[in-house]
Amino acid sequence: MRYRLFLTLLSCIAAIGTARAASTTIFDGKSFAGWDGDTNTIWHITEGCFVGGSTTTKVKQNEFLATTRNYTNFIIKLQFKLLGESKKNFVNSGVQIRSQRRAGDSEMVGYQCDLGDPTWWGSVYDESRRNKLMAQSDMKAVDSVLKRSEWNDYQIQAEGRRIRTWINGVLAVDYTEADEKIIQWGRIGLQIHGGGPAEVWFKDINIEELPATKG
Repeated sequence: MRYRLFLTLLSCIAAIGTARAASTTIFDGKSFAGWDGDTNTIWHITEGCFVGGSTTTKVKQNEFLATTRNYTNFIIKLQFKLLGESKKNFVNSGVQIRSQRRAGDSEMVGYQCDLGDPTWWGSVYDESRRNKLMAQSDMKAVDSVLKRSEWNDYQIQAEGRRIRTWINGVLAVDYTEADEKIIQWGRIGLQIHGGGPAEVWFKDINIEELPATKG
């Protein structure tokens, strides 16, 4: 009997140790609580959504709405809608992860899980650090499910040095960082890219924090 109780106790301890935290909402749909950025002219809240930029006025520079706290390992799920005439202008957005604010301006430094034509959807770009594409998305797969100018699901999983993105349930990128000097923690940011009239909407932003990893 004692042996069975001991095994049961070990099973419970193991279950607690491996259980994942529940997903939590990081946008209440009505305020900027827990976020910072230019909430006077660039970012506003409409119909329970974060909205950045404008389809009638050119966005002069990259602008980011960012969480006030840092995250390391997590799964973030949200919905996005990107609007603008991409055939005439540069219409682009993205979700920053493991990023930091650059002192003195609106820019963020770190990984960006990109959004936009022609082939940015779901790709991983290193914003204002290495300034290059780190992983190109599988555009053939993404194009088969992408709904341009409509609502889409975006999932990003960052665990250890591995980053994966999905759009509407389709895997876009599976990237592992080779440079051990690159920081693997930071803030989450929502971008509207400078360069043309463009507007991005985000809603239903939920995050599930994952256990720490070695290395």
